Amino acid sequence: MPVSSPYAAALERVPVREGEVRLLGSSTRYWDYGDPDAATTLVLVHGFRGDHHGLEPVVAQLDGVRMVSPDLPGFGASTPMTEAAHDIGGYGRWLTEFVAALGIPADARLVLLGHSFGSIVVSGSLAASGAGSADDRRPDDVVLVNPIGQPALAGPRGILTRLAIFYYWLAAVLPERLGFALLRNRLIVRVMSVAMAKTKDAALRRWIHDQHDRYFSAFSDRRVVLEAFRASVSHDVSEYAARVPERTLLVAAEKDDITPVAAEYRLQTLFPSAELVVIPEVGHLIHYETPAAAADAIRRFLDEGTAA
Repeated sequence: MPVSSPYAAALERVPVREGEVRLLGSSTRYWDYGDPDAATTLVLVHGFRGDHHGLEPVVAQLDGVRMVSPDLPGFGASTPMTEAAHDIGGYGRWLTEFVAALGIPADARLVLLGHSFGSIVVSGSLAASGAGSADDRRPDDVVLVNPIGQPALAGPRGILTRLAIFYYWLAAVLPERLGFALLRNRLIVRVMSVAMAKTKDAALRRWIHDQHDRYFSAFSDRRVVLEAFRASVSHDVSEYAARVPERTLLVAAEKDDITPVAAEYRLQTLFPSAELVVIPEVGHLIHYETPAAAADAIRRFLDEGTAA
């Protein structure tokens, strides 16, 4: 039985419209929140094995802007791409085409927001866009939440990453049915959820585990999730930061087990123009545990950009 969301009441006040667009062979589903005529549009890119639900707690805390949150191809309600691989290059092409398909007016402000794996997709897409069409729309600002700021194996829990690599390797070499079942194993999903959650609030922890139970295995097939996993551990934002000239906000976590705070401070120096906000007493689940603090940082960042 689903656990009640602590953010449900706030989210219900946000208007939402659903849409679909065909990109690189994927039927990409997206959710369009807030005022469709707002001066600022945020395009949200969720993390690995998630879907648009994961960023809804942050959406619930923001007003006065339009927020468009797609399910990455192959995850959630979006079908896989057939004209690109599910790697950073493929997802980068997809993101560029998705933004173009939204038809955001040239005089409207565009902000790209990426969470976790989405931070690699966003920064990789922007770093590669110089090789694309001159008509590709670049954002005015960039927000990266829980950015992956260094190689995954270098994180404070590198041993867990190695175990994850073994887990996905095993899922790849097993027969299709067994491999797919292993990837969706509820016990393994729960172990992951327990490891990442830092809150001591029992009710919030139950909700976080419920969210992972409901959405962490919402991927289309084994090939997609294995391709995306290889991309998630083979790249990080530090590879692309120097080629992202836009004003950038990094929202990091004090207790992140994937990218420690020291690495986030180093990452900040690699961007031409970046500021860093560190949220205390939280790990890699800022979007679940402290969405209000993240939204406050994003709102202030956007207001400063408007004033400038």
